[in-house]
Amino acid sequence: MGIFSRFADIVNSNINALLERAEDPEKMLRLIIQEMEDTLVEVRSSAARTLADKKELERRIERLRQEAEEWQSKAELALGKEREDLARAALGERKKLSDAADSMKDEMLVVDENLNKLKEELEQLQNKLKDAKARQQAMVMRSNTATSRLQVKQQLDSSKVSDTLTRFDSYERRIDDLEAQVEAHDLGQPKNLADEFAALEAEEKITSELEQLKAKMKAKSEQS
Repeated sequence: MGIFSRFADIVNSNINALLERAEDPEKMLRLIIQEMEDTLVEVRSSAARTLADKKELERRIERLRQEAEEWQSKAELALGKEREDLARAALGERKKLSDAADSMKDEMLVVDENLNKLKEELEQLQNKLKDAKARQQAMVMRSNTATSRLQVKQQLDSSKVSDTLTRFDSYERRIDDLEAQVEAHDLGQPKNLADEFAALEAEEKITSELEQLKAKMKAKSEQS
């Protein structure tokens, strides 16, 4: 016995309600899909047998109709030979066959009605199966994503990451100390001749720019 005991149970079932009550929704969904697929196979096999029975019923109806027509011809032949007794008997046989054919036609209507209902229910089941499979894929993706996030958080919270960051800070501090030592060494060194001339040239350039700016301001003041 599976999750669903009958075909109608699956068609009328509420998958959301089943998943909400489940301790393990992903496992429950796998079981639901398996039950649906098994039921589809069984119902399709049953539908195939019903269609085969319908075709056999159609053949039997056709044979009865042909036999009834033959008895009709025999009744006409008997009347032509002035054998009313034989004609009456032939018409009686024709009626029996016609009644049997009509009864089978009624059975055919019931079979057709059941097949149409079965077709509708199969379509509903296929739609539910399609929806269940889509949900299964989404749930697997969500589960994988959640697992990956948990691994990242566990890694971030672990002491290994903290130790690594501490070592990086230590290395960065050592580099800062080395750079500071270099800068301190440069500060203590006397300037060479090239440095002194470079300083004079820079000062002269600044003095020239300052004189130009003064002249410009003076000219603007005289114009106003």
